[in-house]
Amino acid sequence: MGRKNLRSQHSSAIDPGDVVFLRVSEKLITARFVERGLTGLIFLAITTVPLILRLTDVWSGYPAWLAWGLPAVVVLSIMWEMILIPRQVRAIGYAERDDDLLIRGGIMFHRIMVVPYGRMQYVDVTMGPLERMLGLSTIHLHTASPGTNAMLNGLSAAEAARLREQLSARGEAKLAGL
Repeated sequence: MGRKNLRSQHSSAIDPGDVVFLRVSEKLITARFVERGLTGLIFLAITTVPLILRLTDVWSGYPAWLAWGLPAVVVLSIMWEMILIPRQVRAIGYAERDDDLLIRGGIMFHRIMVVPYGRMQYVDVTMGPLERMLGLSTIHLHTASPGTNAMLNGLSAAEAARLREQLSARGEAKLAGL
């Protein structure tokens, strides 16, 4: 199915020793580039307005360092985020165990979320327009407590459908006490 092992490249001290994490699709990198790039361009357009007004002498009292500094900060933050996106996506993984699903993420602050199958109330799969174009899906795991709801994005549509059915079946079995 093309799933890749996450264990070899991104193990952490908080990883369970016997678990092999599966990666999400590399297409999530493209999706995040598009999403964050468009958001960044909107912020850049907004922060460029004072510079344009100053250059056209409409707002000549506005400090030049601020007029040039705001767009520069936005450009630098966009570039920094674009550098981090591939590493962030490659750090995302999931593993199905007998009693629970593990979801891992984070490059600086590592995080592993354990979602017991018996606590799942329902599993929701969504696809936005960009995800549909790239063949990606997002799975939302709704549990008895809203604070423990989990989300796993960047799955291929086929893997999301398989995982939805698998998680639903395991959740029903655990709730029935089997």
